Amino acid sequence: MKWEKMLRMGICLILLFILWTLLIQCVDVQAVGPDHSKVGFASLNVWFHRLTGVNMTLYTITDWLGLVPIFICGCFGIIGLIQWIRRKRFFRVDPDILLLGVYYLLVITGYLFFEMVPINYRPVLIDGNLEASYPSSTTLLVLSVMPTLKFQADRRCGNRNLCNLAAWFSVLFSAFMVIGRLVSGVHWATDIIGSVFLSAGLFLLYRAAVAYSDQKKVNQN
Repeated sequence: MKWEKMLRMGICLILLFILWTLLIQCVDVQAVGPDHSKVGFASLNVWFHRLTGVNMTLYTITDWLGLVPIFICGCFGIIGLIQWIRRKRFFRVDPDILLLGVYYLLVITGYLFFEMVPINYRPVLIDGNLEASYPSSTTLLVLSVMPTLKFQADRRCGNRNLCNLAAWFSVLFSAFMVIGRLVSGVHWATDIIGSVFLSAGLFLLYRAAVAYSDQKKVNQN
């Protein structure tokens, strides 16, 4: 896929996320959450929440497993640091690794922004407190980082079996985390959907930037 197409798709998904966020604040808004907190698409969200119930064990498991994508980020950070030390100049680090660092910073920025500017609050109290719920930060982290594991493995690993292992692990881990977070009952369904839109959009922007960098390098040679 050409970088222009990935860029357009990424921008469209980011715009879809923005539209989704606006709709959540004005469509079927009702005070159905704890402490009479309001949530958009209330009928849908309440129906799904009653369907799944609350499973705090699953919530705890997915919370701790959220350390896995953080570990992966750290591994790529170490790769970049090693290249920097060996090549003695920061901008001699592989462009896709530098862009990966920028991409991770964007994900963290999005996470921190929505922690400071709550759109929705959780459907349950956590340790007696009302916490921000939109978009699901764990889902955002997992769906932003795990695809980069497969992508980088395909680019850097010559062993096809290891590449396939990375691919399967990324898919299965992501599926477990998203479904687990969804049915644990600690987020509204719309929180998960918002995270999917945002993470997919950001990842496509990263892919577009790497593809553009690759094409530019080929043209220069």
